[in-house]
Amino acid sequence: MDFIKDLWGFLKERKKFWLLPIILVLLLFGALIVFTSGSAIAPFIYTIF
Repeated sequence: MDFIKDLWGFLKERKKFWLLPIILVLLLFGALIVFTSGSAIAPFIYTIF
């Protein structure tokens, strides 16, 4: 949780709120790859990248 607090403090102090959507999209893609790695959907996900 300290990392998230530090990241939010950095974004708030430096007025870099435009980075937030980029970080969220990267986290969503990472979670998608991790959670579908053992399923039948995995071959279709890997062809996208």
